[in-house]
Amino acid sequence: MKILMLTWEYPPRIVGGIARVVHDLSKRLIKDGHDVYVITYKEGNAPEYENDKGVNVYRVNNYIINPNNFIDWVMQLNFNMIAKANEIIAKEGNFDIIHAHDWLVAYAAKTLKNSYGTPLVSTIHATEAGRNSGIHDETQRYINDTEWLLTYESSEVIVNSNFMKNDIQRLFGLPFEKINVVPNGINITNFNGVERDYEFRRQYALDNEKIILFMGRLVYEKGVQHLISAMPKILAGYHDAKLVIAGKGGMIDELKAQVDSMGIGNKVYFTGYLNSKQVCKMYKCADVSVFPSTYEPFGIVALEAMLAGVPTVVSDVGGLNEIIDHGVNGMKSYAGNPNSLADSILALLLNPALCDSVTKKAKAKVKEEYNWAKIAQDTHFIYQKAICQTMAERQAAQIEQEKAKKAKKAKNTEGEITNLLSFKKRHAYA
Repeated sequence: MKILMLTWEYPPRIVGGIARVVHDLSKRLIKDGHDVYVITYKEGNAPEYENDKGVNVYRVNNYIINPNNFIDWVMQLNFNMIAKANEIIAKEGNFDIIHAHDWLVAYAAKTLKNSYGTPLVSTIHATEAGRNSGIHDETQRYINDTEWLLTYESSEVIVNSNFMKNDIQRLFGLPFEKINVVPNGINITNFNGVERDYEFRRQYALDNEKIILFMGRLVYEKGVQHLISAMPKILAGYHDAKLVIAGKGGMIDELKAQVDSMGIGNKVYFTGYLNSKQVCKMYKCADVSVFPSTYEPFGIVALEAMLAGVPTVVSDVGGLNEIIDHGVNGMKSYAGNPNSLADSILALLLNPALCDSVTKKAKAKVKEEYNWAKIAQDTHFIYQKAICQTMAERQAAQIEQEKAKKAKKAKNTEGEITNLLSFKKRHAYA
């Protein structure tokens, strides 16, 4: 197939999890013999065109003029994506499928679908209502409505967990059979050759301290504030523990203030942003990884920790709830509950045998269920469904057009006969 991916982020631009998903999925589809074109936003010094090991990556600038707000910025980006897609199609012909990733590319996807009759598949990675625990202002409503529009225009919709399937079916009223659950994946070789680096580790904790690791964006729905609140109970049960918070985000000042007010500054370390090599090293240095989200459509960070061989604690929400079986391949806690978090973390810190058991089963599950070869095959099948559906719709439309033509012709013939009879009747009287 000739596949067009539309996404607002692609490496080296990484805002959230979409960049890695599009990157890894595209690479696997290339290996399976497909042609993949990605249109994304050009940030910094990234090239306008790049052949990324077989993936044709086109990056578009936004307009020189400054937009009034983020919504206007997104709309300007969509205009430029459409222009770039038209340019590619003029040179190389139409695509077999368009795969749109989240609401940020909805208008480009809709326009290209309607202009060229190309089947459209969309992946909804998260919802505005989920991120904000509801819709509270007009900007959020606009994003929510745009998410609905993208799912409405798509022949097939992909989500990464059963939680998300239920969520968007409830939010947007989609037919249940239109929503396909395909989990995010992880490169199984990510940690090959990576061992614990003690010099690196000593930048963040003493040798006798167990590292409790959080990796991710510092935003409210990731629940870091609850993990910090759990630290007094954790330290009471296991004094030689150190919380390492890796990542950046809008809550960093608030979280640092929380740590200071609790008087545990010597037991919490904020690393800031880590590059991919540092991330791999950090996982290998950790003794427990914790992801206490209050909203999480999937939770690819949990897969990373599990593959790295780190005992993992998650909250019982969204996709995280589906990845971990409590006490089998990790531990769960009640979302937003520091006391429950502390209990699950202490259970691992105080029980090495439990750690060994859950890490072995976790790694086996990741390799079996979340590898990109399987995910790419499932995605390709959904593309085929969308193409078949579009062809069926075209055939149905052609049949209706033929019926309409025949009906019009029959009506015209009937009118001609009526006129002829009327003419004969008038002349007979004459």
